[in-house]
Amino acid sequence: MKATMAYLLLTPLLSLLFLSGTTAALAQALNHQQALQSLSHADVQVRRKAADRLGEIGVMSDTAALQRALRDADEGTREHAEQAMWQIWGRSGDPRVDGLYRIGVEQMGGGELQKGIATFTRIIELKPDFAEGWNKRATLYFLTGEYRKSLADCAQVVKRNPYHFGALSGYGQIYLRLEDYARALDYFRRALEVNPNMAVVRLNIQLLEQLIEQRRKNMV
Repeated sequence: MKATMAYLLLTPLLSLLFLSGTTAALAQALNHQQALQSLSHADVQVRRKAADRLGEIGVMSDTAALQRALRDADEGTREHAEQAMWQIWGRSGDPRVDGLYRIGVEQMGGGELQKGIATFTRIIELKPDFAEGWNKRATLYFLTGEYRKSLADCAQVVKRNPYHFGALSGYGQIYLRLEDYARALDYFRRALEVNPNMAVVRLNIQLLEQLIEQRRKNMV
């Protein structure tokens, strides 16, 4: 009886390990088209691995498919899809630009804001269609308090990548600092339409709605 019970317990475990190994192997073998198709697979693990694979080999045109995955029933798939989008957006396709991009990100992380602005300005000069170059400079302008310049760069980001929920949220943050609450609310809502998983943006929307309503009541 004990031997039978041990077998029954071991069999599902072996099956799980086998399936996990198979899923991982399949993910590594997925080509671009297979990864796109696997985003809608019935198996949660396959969908997650598909998103990871697109993060490795995907291109800008895959953003629409990954944006749909941001509404997946599985939280993990949503998280993997968001990360894949950032990975894709961070690749320019130009080794020189990508090298400068890495330097600029390090400068941002190290608090070297003016050096970062100079680096991303150079990136924009070399490859103006690279939306993430504009987005990183917009972030740096925001951090240095140059809100109008940040707004101008956000416009360039969204022009090139309308799915860029980071830039849309950035718009909201800038208008919030400028105390233009109606515009801030509009952009936070637009960001959430693209990516409904941003808890901070959702909270900002709730707070702004309450603030605007209170102001409306005070004017009556």
